[in-house]
Amino acid sequence: MNNHWIAIDWGTSNFRAFLMNNNQCIDTINAHCGLLSVPDRQFDAALLPLITPWLMEHPNLPILMAGMVGSQQGWQEVPYVALPASYQCFAQQTAQVTTSWGSPCRIVAGASGANAFGLPDVMRGEEVQLIGLAAQYPQEQHLVILPGTHSKHATIAHDHILHFNTFMTGEIYAVMLNHSLLGRDLPESDEDHYAFALGVQNAQKAPNLSNALFSARTLKLAGSITPAQVASYLSGLLIGSELSALPGKQAWIVGSATLTERYTRAASLLGITLTPANGDDCFIHGMNTIYQSLTGALA
Repeated sequence: MNNHWIAIDWGTSNFRAFLMNNNQCIDTINAHCGLLSVPDRQFDAALLPLITPWLMEHPNLPILMAGMVGSQQGWQEVPYVALPASYQCFAQQTAQVTTSWGSPCRIVAGASGANAFGLPDVMRGEEVQLIGLAAQYPQEQHLVILPGTHSKHATIAHDHILHFNTFMTGEIYAVMLNHSLLGRDLPESDEDHYAFALGVQNAQKAPNLSNALFSARTLKLAGSITPAQVASYLSGLLIGSELSALPGKQAWIVGSATLTERYTRAASLLGITLTPANGDDCFIHGMNTIYQSLTGALA
């Protein structure tokens, strides 16, 4: 196989590429050119200028992509891999796409399964990070939190992803702040640790989340929190509610530094221990694990 290759995480809003030499990342590209910014679904034309500097030095580099680029809105829809599944299953179900300059290119499939309520659940992109984490710590079963717009709680064991649940924590937070009564006429504010902790604690008392959310308004009306504290209180409510569904008191967390710190702070209030893992490292390990299984397919 080619010693040099490219791993790409292409999502709805962002693009990240990693130039690899065998299993080592030697260069990166980060761009705000997610799928939504690609005109007329011309993904081939959008990708080429981003990676041209690498192609000039290493012509026709093999490319392995993951994320929403494999969704219905992406370059090519790649059917989900049903869980439980190993990294070999994901390697076998990658889909080939054609590039105008001749690089062999494949897209990693997302994962599907049943959530805790027996309802369908899906992910695209996070499965690579889970494969990467499992490859680094293959001996035991692990519970993993991947915070974000749609947070995931997943269970991995050895080289398998077993199951997961999705929580719309980040999206609900954005909707509540920007498109609801709760976020109306709020001032710009920094994060408030007291209000956040209050939200985490109140999430444990409320019978359900929709009931708890209204307290962001009533506590403000009662003078218990200020308008500048509402956003932090809402964040605490939502993260606290999400963590209350965690089926254990220890988990890995794979996410940005900001979200990792916030979730870890909330978890400590609930007696939960979170161990951070670098998201890029997990993604690179996962893509390399899949790439090494594609003997000949991307040579």
